[in-house]
Amino acid sequence: KGGSSYNRGRPIFGSKLCGTNYPLSICFIVVNEFCERFSYYGMKAVLTLYFLSYLKWDKDLSTAVYHAFSGLCYFTPILGALIADSWLGKFKTIIYLSIVYVIGHVIKSVGAIPTVGNKDVHIALSMLGLILIAFGTGGIKPCVAAFGGDQFDEDSMKERQKFFSIFYMSINAGSLLSTVITPVLRGEHSPYCYALAFGVPAALMMVALAVFIFGSSLYKKNPPQGNILLQVCNCIGFAIKNRWNSSKSAPKRTHWLDWAEDKYSKRLIEEIRMVLRVLVLYIPLPMFWALFDQQVQEDSAQICTSCFYELQFKYQKQFSGNLLSYILWISESGPAGLWSLLHVHPPPGQQALFRYITELISHTRRTCSVSRQESGTIVAKRMEDVEANNVHIAWQIPQYVLLTAGEVMFSITGLEFSYSQAPTNMKSVLQAGWLLTVAFGNVIVLIVAEGAGLEQWKEFLLFAGLLLGVCVIFSIMAYFYTNNDPEQLDKIFLEDSRWDEDEDDNMKKKNEEIQLNKAGKSTRL
Repeated sequence: KGGSSYNRGRPIFGSKLCGTNYPLSICFIVVNEFCERFSYYGMKAVLTLYFLSYLKWDKDLSTAVYHAFSGLCYFTPILGALIADSWLGKFKTIIYLSIVYVIGHVIKSVGAIPTVGNKDVHIALSMLGLILIAFGTGGIKPCVAAFGGDQFDEDSMKERQKFFSIFYMSINAGSLLSTVITPVLRGEHSPYCYALAFGVPAALMMVALAVFIFGSSLYKKNPPQGNILLQVCNCIGFAIKNRWNSSKSAPKRTHWLDWAEDKYSKRLIEEIRMVLRVLVLYIPLPMFWALFDQQVQEDSAQICTSCFYELQFKYQKQFSGNLLSYILWISESGPAGLWSLLHVHPPPGQQALFRYITELISHTRRTCSVSRQESGTIVAKRMEDVEANNVHIAWQIPQYVLLTAGEVMFSITGLEFSYSQAPTNMKSVLQAGWLLTVAFGNVIVLIVAEGAGLEQWKEFLLFAGLLLGVCVIFSIMAYFYTNNDPEQLDKIFLEDSRWDEDEDDNMKKKNEEIQLNKAGKSTRL
């Protein structure tokens, strides 16, 4: 009562964060997203190594399964969005799919325990776990961002825009920490290292679910609006059919969707028009992700990751807390130098470590294929001479700064734009449409990489040129884009509905008066 935001000392719906205009509920949403991203990227950090070294798959099969899993994670958001906007609502959808997410992680962890069944059992459990994880992470992905935006009132537009920046920062923070911590867990507790490396992300997902449920009393929960997808598809189909069957003498309509006015409400038609305008604007955007994904090359990433975590120096524990437990470098002095480095501990200390890393980066003349035997010893299988690289790796820093800056601005703007331009009952659907641009970008990369067979530098130039052309096309499309205002749409149709209700009331009163007059006349008669 009296505008209080507390009930018996416990915060309730409408509570603000430390006297600001930010709702307190977003704290639970941001923490939930941090833990969920830690869970997802932590599992993916060792997934390729798990396929190669534990399941003993070859590189082609490992790469195919890895990309299939990644693609499924970005195609399933449309399913989660439809469930949220049409059936369960965002809150229940996040909880139920998070439970599926946790079950997938647990199954994946159990499948990595050596004593559980044979190789076929491990493969079956791993695939089942990955499928459940893909549906879980993809299903909640559009719902969490849209649910966070729902917590803000109409007079908190600036705070909502900043929220999406904070939200994206939590995504990057979770992925950064997980990709550093999880591989360390994998490398320190053999033979159960993979079970632990997958178990920690599972625990973090449980924490994410618990945090989200704990803040349930603070959330603003918009109810679902019925089967939106079915209504949209039926409306579009009726408009096309009506337009096709109409005679030439029929009056012209300003928009092709207006042909559905005979059966569907003007509000639904206008909402579909708003969504289609945004989705058309998103058509060129997958090319951005296709170019952005070029910074992670399959071969180099797998080879470097395998070497980096298979060969580690024990002296690193003194100052890095097992972050980099062993470091592999290959000496210029040939096989004798390599064996001496593998069997003799280098001098401890941070300066020595950085000196060896610099040697690895700047002066490597040989490459080595290595493996770890069951006894734990490391054996060099093959050595190959490679020409020295005279370009220092530090020259890649400006490129990565520009790539990161572009990706951050692009992603945050896309999240906020997708939310602000979507009608109230289609917030999650449009968020899923934004995430689909990432999925189609990965599809473009796979098609070009597998079909064209170009050299690496030629692929870079191809994607850069295509993105440059797409930038021109997108700029023209954005220039002619008409900004949507869902809140204004709600006000207009709310006033119209009130006017219709008043008209109905007036008609009822007139009918009652007419009936009374008729009754009076009949009485006199």
